[in-house]
Amino acid sequence: MSTILAIETSSELGSCALLRGDAVLSRESSGVRTHSQSILPMVQELLAEAGLSLADCDAIAYGSGPGSFTGVRTACGIAQGLAYGAGLPVVPVVTLDAMALACHQQHGATTILTVLDARMGEVYWAQYDYRDGLQTILPPALIAPAGVAPQGDVTACGNGFSAYVAELAELPSAAEADAAIMPHAVQIAQLARTAFATGHFVKAADAQPLYLRNKIAYTSAERLDMAAAKAAAVAATEAGQ
Repeated sequence: MSTILAIETSSELGSCALLRGDAVLSRESSGVRTHSQSILPMVQELLAEAGLSLADCDAIAYGSGPGSFTGVRTACGIAQGLAYGAGLPVVPVVTLDAMALACHQQHGATTILTVLDARMGEVYWAQYDYRDGLQTILPPALIAPAGVAPQGDVTACGNGFSAYVAELAELPSAAEADAAIMPHAVQIAQLARTAFATGHFVKAADAQPLYLRNKIAYTSAERLDMAAAKAAAVAATEAGQ
């Protein structure tokens, strides 16, 4: 089976994972403002622990969004930099897909509602079915919490349920929702392996974030942070060659 390095920084929880065979190694850190500084050292730790170089990987995966604007750009930029330097393909994975897989793994859920806090009084949400793999029933959307409308009985997860308790309280699934489930690189890697095996990957230059909310411009700090993340990833790859 392929070896996948995955990066996820779309929320306050930043993580990376290395999937090789049936074994997965991972690291995580909290604090969205530090993701660009923390991810590369964690990647280096994982590779060292596994006794691998970046060139031993088959692809670089990343959480493409939806999520924090800066966060999804950081993950995309780091993935591009690492992949470009090592000549590897890139696999974008939707963050809500990763949450749904985690919900299935932790709770055995087969019909799954994911709700992620999008700030500004809104949430990202989607619905999935897990039978022979993960299938999207209702694709990711951005909406006010009161507009979340799953079909049928679902098992719910995501920090939207802790951020908007009152607004989501009328959903039958709200009382049992697992608000601790967030996008994580472990599930990004697992979904990416399946996607990679079926040819769903892109060149480093073609990697893009998934945005559901328009944003007119990045702040100067955001632009500098994203550029620095990509440049650092390229430099780290070149230094390791």
